[in-house]
This record gives sequence, C-alpha cells and structure tokens, in this order.
Amino acid sequence: MRRGEWAQHPLLTGGPAVVGVKGLEELGVPRRTIWRRCEPGGAWRMLLPGVVLLGTGEPTDEQRIEAGLVHAREGSVLTGVPALRRYGLRKLPDFDGVHILVPADRAIASTGFVHIERTRRLPVPRIRAGVPAAPVPRAVIDAARRAPDVDAIVAMMAEAVQERHCLPQALAVEIDDRSRIDGRLLRALVPILGGAHSVAEADAWNLWARSGLPKFQWNVSVFDAVGRFVAKPDGWCDEVAFAWEIDSRGYHSEGDHFRATLARNARYAAAGIVVLQTLPSRIRSEPDKVLAELRAAFESARRRPRPDVRLR
Repeated sequence: MRRGEWAQHPLLTGGPAVVGVKGLEELGVPRRTIWRRCEPGGAWRMLLPGVVLLGTGEPTDEQRIEAGLVHAREGSVLTGVPALRRYGLRKLPDFDGVHILVPADRAIASTGFVHIERTRRLPVPRIRAGVPAAPVPRAVIDAARRAPDVDAIVAMMAEAVQERHCLPQALAVEIDDRSRIDGRLLRALVPILGGAHSVAEADAWNLWARSGLPKFQWNVSVFDAVGRFVAKPDGWCDEVAFAWEIDSRGYHSEGDHFRATLARNARYAAAGIVVLQTLPSRIRSEPDKVLAELRAAFESARRRPRPDVRLR
C-alpha cells in the first residue's frame, strides 16, 4: 500500500489511537516509518515495546489500559484496581499501573506501567466500557495481594460487598483458591463475613471478638413491638436487646446527620434499648477502655427486663 493510501486510513486520521506495530504494518505502514515517527520530536509515541500512541501527548488512563491489553495480546484480562474502577468502586488502594492477567503459558513480561500476571485460572471476563475485566471477587483479591495494609483491604472488600458487587463468600472462595498463604486477606475478610461494612466496623468486630460477650450481629434492622422501625445498629446483641453504634464525630455531629442521630437515639430510648456510642478512633487508641464500656453496657442491658423488640 502506498503512503497516500495508508495515511488516509481512519485509524490514522481519527485522533490519538493506540495500536500495535504489527497492526500498523498490516495497514501498510513501513517499519522504518513507524520508528522514525516514534523518535523524539516525531508525530507518534512508543508507549510500550511494540505499542504506539498515534499522538505525542501523555496517554490517558484509558489509553494506558488499551496499550497494556495490546501488549498482553488477545485473551488477556484487566484485573486489580484498574478493573475495580470500571465497576465503580472508590475505596481502592493507590495503584497507578495497569494490572493484566494472561494465560500461564504465554511468554510475556511486565514492562513500563504494565504489570503482567500469568495464571492457570484465567477468569471469564466481563466487558466493562469495552474492556475485558475480571469479575469483582477476582479483581478484589488480585488488588488485595498488592495492597499496602489490612485497612486498605478491608475498605475494598467492604465496599464490594456493601454495594452488592459480590457476596463475601465469593471473596472467601478466591482466597481459598489462590491466596491462602497471605494471612492479611483472611484477617481482613473475617469481619466482612461477620457483617462489618467498614474499617471502623471491622475494628469493632475484632474488639467484640475479644470481649467474651454473647453473639453480636452486625447491621441488622430492629423493630419495636408494633413493627415500627427503630434503627439499624452497627452491632446488636439480641439476647439482651443491646445496640453498639460506632459514631464518627465528623459524620454524626453536623446538620442532617446530627438530627438523624438524635432521632435514632430517641427511638432507642422509647423502645427501651440500651445503646453504647463509641468513636471509631477510640477502638484503636483506647481498646481496653472501650472493652470495659462495652461489657458494662451489656451488663446494664442484661439486668433490666428485655424490651419487646425484634429483628426482621
């Protein structure tokens, strides 16, 4: 194909696209022309070995993902933090690369901003905004194995479950299949399996586990004797109708949130429920004091007749 023909191809005239060198050669672009255009000051930019941005600016996140998939070749799957962003998750650890899964027998290496992971369990992808992405449970565990700390893992798992992207049991299956040696993942998941919806609630769950108190349930709805909604406490001991609320100062002390908290506490009082409110920061800074308060509040609830309230 002569230059006048390949230069008019829609791929080359439609803006800064990402394309492999082999794809350009199939269009008829000579290899020497590709290299010359990717030299400093040229019209194109080599993003990765064999992958070209048909422009000179900084690549967007989408172009970096596209370049990574071109580099990894057909059948590769986006995973980890970049995949979870495509599902709309926000509470994610910092990761500015592109994490891609490829079949175990594919001879290809990580390079530049692309992290290649070979796997014998390549998941069936879901197409998200035109990109093959790993299902949420797999993407969460792939991201968690590279997360900096347990808090980051808990926040990510909790959001995935709370926003109904997956069940906690699906995360447990992924851990059992692939990451049993990483104890952080199991420590993060146990409170999520128990019903915790945040890092603060996971801290509370772990503290309750040390308390020796009877069974707690987490984030269950409580109703009074005539079926009116009372509240959805963070922690609930149904044996004695005792509620534990992990109330952050910033969220519960202003505007509508403050009014809602007062109304909730009034409903607790009207229903005869003993409630303990704890700042999230104190669970870590003063765990022994919080444990003493938790046990004392439970004893107060145990000594009075249990009110007629129930779960639904």
